[in-house]
Amino acid sequence: MPGRLAGKIALITGASRGIGAAVAECFARESAHLVLAARTPGGLEEVDDKVRAAGGSATLVPLDLRDFIKIDELAAAIYERYGRLDILVGNAAEFGTFSPLGHIEPKLWNEIIDLNLTANWRLIRAMDPLLRAAPDGRAIFVTSGIARNPRAYWGPYAVSKAGLEVLVKTYAAEIEKTRVRANLIGPGVVRTRLRASVFPGEDPMTLPPPESVAEAFVQLALPECQRNGEIVNASDLLDTQSRA
Repeated sequence: MPGRLAGKIALITGASRGIGAAVAECFARESAHLVLAARTPGGLEEVDDKVRAAGGSATLVPLDLRDFIKIDELAAAIYERYGRLDILVGNAAEFGTFSPLGHIEPKLWNEIIDLNLTANWRLIRAMDPLLRAAPDGRAIFVTSGIARNPRAYWGPYAVSKAGLEVLVKTYAAEIEKTRVRANLIGPGVVRTRLRASVFPGEDPMTLPPPESVAEAFVQLALPECQRNGEIVNASDLLDTQSRA
């Protein structure tokens, strides 16, 4: 039986590990065709094996999103091949470093802002026509509670996520009268490499795996989901689904 995302074309960034890889595998089980972007070809190939084992198919795109012109080229390639993009998942991100703001090297600041914020603007800029060409385009971006609860020494990451939230809400307001919908999802505490870099003393095996939140992405990607411009906690979405 076809999955809930049958016939959909889904682009997932940061797809070589963690949440991106888990979402890719989940979308594959729901019959979407995947375009998987990440910097590490080996990681993408491992995810591709899991996607195939789940009965899905994927196009692999080794790509550093900070090479912005490559995003435009990817959009052109998706248009040439499919004529549309049904689902965009903006997941790629890096933490950077714990540091007082005045001690952060400008190069590192720019790298974090470029990946976590500017690259997502470039994705919106490049993929918006493709999302509008789809019957029910859906854009989903991964955020963090630190965007609304800033703490000392989390500077670049917190600022980038706060900027991302304003960016996506602005985009959502601009597409309100179209069939495209854009939202942010907070995965909460999940076992990822990024989390391990932030909390190195934490036992990762005590944390839920990325697969535990993947279904929440499916919910936001469905045509019947009419949320727009919202910040959704994955746990709340999954709890609502379980009660339905």
